[in-house]
Amino acid sequence: MRKKFIYVLWALVVGILLVIAFIFTAIAKGWIGYVPPIEELENPNLKFATEIISDDGKMLGTWSLSKENRVFVGYDQLSPNLIHALIATEDERFAEHSGIDARAFIRALVKRGVMMQKNAGGGSTITQQLAKQFYSPTADNVMERLLQKPIEWVIAVQLERYYTKEEILTMYLNKFDFLNNAVGIKTAANTYFSKEPKDLNIEEAATLVGMCKNPSLYNPKRFNERSRGRRNVVLDQMRKAGYLTDAEADSLKALPLVLKYRRVDHKEGLATYFREYLRGVMTAKEPKKSDYRGWQMQKYYEDSLAWKTNPLFGWCAKNKKKDGTNYNIYTDGLKIYTTIDSRMQKYAEEAVYEHVAQYLQPRFFKEKRKKKTAPFTNQLTEADVNSIMTR
Repeated sequence: MRKKFIYVLWALVVGILLVIAFIFTAIAKGWIGYVPPIEELENPNLKFATEIISDDGKMLGTWSLSKENRVFVGYDQLSPNLIHALIATEDERFAEHSGIDARAFIRALVKRGVMMQKNAGGGSTITQQLAKQFYSPTADNVMERLLQKPIEWVIAVQLERYYTKEEILTMYLNKFDFLNNAVGIKTAANTYFSKEPKDLNIEEAATLVGMCKNPSLYNPKRFNERSRGRRNVVLDQMRKAGYLTDAEADSLKALPLVLKYRRVDHKEGLATYFREYLRGVMTAKEPKKSDYRGWQMQKYYEDSLAWKTNPLFGWCAKNKKKDGTNYNIYTDGLKIYTTIDSRMQKYAEEAVYEHVAQYLQPRFFKEKRKKKTAPFTNQLTEADVNSIMTR
């Protein structure tokens, strides 16, 4: 009886292993779920904003699609503090595995599934999280949820096959949405701390990495103390991983969470009118007379001349990418270098603001207050104003 039970038990184990092997094979072959083709894995669809850069190397602003204000940053432009914080918190054996960390998965399975510990930590590697960001849609039913993890595992293994560890870390940080229109680490560093990613100190890097668990829950702009607590968890993980000493971790944890928040918006920053004019010039289409009204013939003539003589006018419509499609200023990550000096532009805008907004405009409002014909001259009657507006 005992021998028979052992045979049945082994048969059950072998059967389960065969089923698991079949499921993973079916996923890899594309029979179940969706695994992207090699071409898509080698060229992931990352939409990057276009940067408008001043003559002195400062970014004046960006053009991007809604919620895709992502500016590419390479691995060599990332602070080591960011890399250390991310690996220590999200995947301490990142350098050792090939996409799946079996030890972390078993630990999470036992602690969460058997011991019901909520703070057991996740079993997902950084590569699995990247696979989820790229290719894992929301699960609508139980079967999709059951297959979601195995699909992520298969994609993670393939990502590890085609990319180096440095490239995976770079893609992860470039892809992640840190909220407040801060998509990608470069925009996030600029938004929350007014810095470049390479200049982030340890506590700032820990704050941004802490958001990777749940950017809404640990949003430092809305929940400073909660985000500070999460930052301190990241600092503890860095200490356990050997990136910080006990003294360093303790001193950093005592610091308040200080932001230098700067909202990212196309209406913010320097040279907004110039940037809008430049956008219109670059995205112009070839002029067609039928698109212009009779009183716009001079404009039609000027646009037609610009189309033929100015390489910048209609640049997107005149130039194509390797795949034969036209460039898109909102998603193709272009860098546009201008002759504007950011320092002189700043001085000029400050002078205009001081003279117009702070001096002329208040006096204008004071003069026109309670005047029936404002903002028209006092010499006009209401009938004159109505006549002008009607005409």
